[in-house]
Amino acid sequence: MFLTLALAGVFLPILPTTPFVLVAAACFARSSPKWHQWLLGNRSFGPMIRRWEEQRCVSRRVKAIALISMLGVGGFSVLHAVQKPALQIAGLALIAAGALVVLRIPTCPRITGRDSS
Repeated sequence: MFLTLALAGVFLPILPTTPFVLVAAACFARSSPKWHQWLLGNRSFGPMIRRWEEQRCVSRRVKAIALISMLGVGGFSVLHAVQKPALQIAGLALIAAGALVVLRIPTCPRITGRDSS
């Protein structure tokens, strides 16, 4: 379920992908070692999950991508695709809630040379 929400978050800017991937990895670590290993081996999510499991943090880069995509695509969608002001306010509130979730996740210290995911 959480992996499905994370996948939806890739395409829907209102949903933050990162927290759902981390929760999915935690669930798979306990329920399905095979799926957990698959997530760890994933080129996009594996490094982020390993850092979370080892250090309980995500990189600045991951946070920046999450925030820019939510604010950019989500903000554009809400302001240009939604006509009713009440729905615009609701959409912006959801984007703000997603941004707060991402901002509350601890940021990993920089790795020498670059801030990798």
